[in-house]
Amino acid sequence: MFKIIKQLFLIFILALILNLIWEHWHSQFYQHYQGGEISNFILGRAALFDASFITLVSLSFLVFQRLQKRLWLAFVIGVVFALALELFALQTGRWSYNSLMPIIPLLKVGLTPTLQLGLINYLLLKLTLFPNLLFNFKN
Repeated sequence: MFKIIKQLFLIFILALILNLIWEHWHSQFYQHYQGGEISNFILGRAALFDASFITLVSLSFLVFQRLQKRLWLAFVIGVVFALALELFALQTGRWSYNSLMPIIPLLKVGLTPTLQLGLINYLLLKLTLFPNLLFNFKN
């Protein structure tokens, strides 16, 4: 149990850092947040939400060994959630894109926010569960 708590803590901290970087980078693709400026506070809050979501999803993968052989599901779960969140936010005017945002044609949502949760979740689970795959330089 202590090992899982340690892994979740690591995932949360790394997810927070990576999402802060991602949020700042892709904020250039947005016009506004709820009609106002996109501030560092807003970006920090978004990164905290993203890190919490990733940590929660990761919990299932750390507890259930069967899921560890299907890490691609973490990517899918993240993308589906992000897609639903983007559609909701765009339809309710929470935020809007500017002309720089790469758009997924049929879905009419931004590419960078759609990939963010799935990609970061997958990479952090891979790093946490299989660190030797990333750091094994002997071969």
